[in-house]
Amino acid sequence: MEPGNDTRISEFLLLGLTEEPELQTLIFGLFLTMYLITVFGNLLIILAIGSDSHLHTPMYFFLDNLSFVDICFTSTTIPKMLLNIQTQSKVITYEGCISQIYFLILFAVSDIFLLSVMAYDRYVAICHPLHYMVIMNPHLCKLLVLVSWIMSILNSLLHSLMMLRLSFCTHFQIPHFFCELNQMIQLACSDTFLNNLVMYFAAVLLAGGPFAGILYSYSKIVSSIHRISSAQGKYKAFSTCASHLSVVSLFYCTMLGVYLSSAATQSSHTSAVVSVMYTLVAPMLNPFIYSLRNKDIKRALKRIIGVPEM
Repeated sequence: MEPGNDTRISEFLLLGLTEEPELQTLIFGLFLTMYLITVFGNLLIILAIGSDSHLHTPMYFFLDNLSFVDICFTSTTIPKMLLNIQTQSKVITYEGCISQIYFLILFAVSDIFLLSVMAYDRYVAICHPLHYMVIMNPHLCKLLVLVSWIMSILNSLLHSLMMLRLSFCTHFQIPHFFCELNQMIQLACSDTFLNNLVMYFAAVLLAGGPFAGILYSYSKIVSSIHRISSAQGKYKAFSTCASHLSVVSLFYCTMLGVYLSSAATQSSHTSAVVSVMYTLVAPMLNPFIYSLRNKDIKRALKRIIGVPEM
C-alpha cells in the first residue's frame, strides 16, 4: 500500500485491543462467547414476543425492535474483529470502513431513539392509564418507529458522506477494533473542522435531545407514582419502568464513560477497551434485564424452551 495525499488509500489496519499474541486466543474466545449470548438472547426476546399474543402491546412492540437493533449493532463490529483475530489479519478495506461507520451510527442512534420512545410509552401508561390504548394506538407506534429509522438513516448517511470528503495520507493505522467515527476524523490529514462540527452537533441533538426527553418523562412518572397512596400500587407502577430505566442507565453510562475516559486519558487504547461496554456488554445484558424482571417475558420464554409452567 502506497500512501498518497488523497483518499486513494484502499485499506486501513485495525490495531484491535492488544497486540500481544498470547492474549489473542483469550480475547477471541471471550468475545465470541459474548457475541453468541447477545445474538441468541435478543433472538429469544424477539421469538417470545412474536409467539405470545399477550405480548402484542406497544411496550413489547418497542422492545422487539430494540432487540433487533441490538443484534445488528453488535454484528456491525464484532464479527469483523473475530475474523481478523482468526486470520491474524488487521486489514479492513476503505469501503468496509465507511460501511462500518454508517451502520454503527445507524444502529446506535436507532437504539437511542427507541429508548426515548419506550420512555414516552411508560409515561403515557403511568400518567394517563385510562387513555393509554387510545394514545398508544398501533398507528402511532409504527409511526414512532418509522420516524426513528428515518432520522437514524439520514444521520448516518450524512456522517458517511462527510467522511468521503476527507483525505488520508500516511496515517492508516486505526487504534481500535472497529472504524470509529471520531478516531477516523483524527487520522485524516485534510481539514476536519466541518466534520467535527457536524459530529458534535449531531451528538448534542440526537443523543442529548432524546436523553432530555427521557429525563422529562421520568420526572413526570416519579411525580405520578408519588401521588399513588398505596405502597403496592407504587411498587407495581415502578416495576413497569425498572427494566427500561436499567437499560437506559447502562447504555448512556457506558457511552458517556467511553468519551469521558478518552478525554481524560487522551489514550486511544483506553477508548477502545471502554468501547466494548456499549458495543457488546450493554446489548448482551439487555435480554437478561428484561427477562429477569418481567413475568410475561419469562412465561413466554418457558413456553418456547418447553419448560412446564408451575
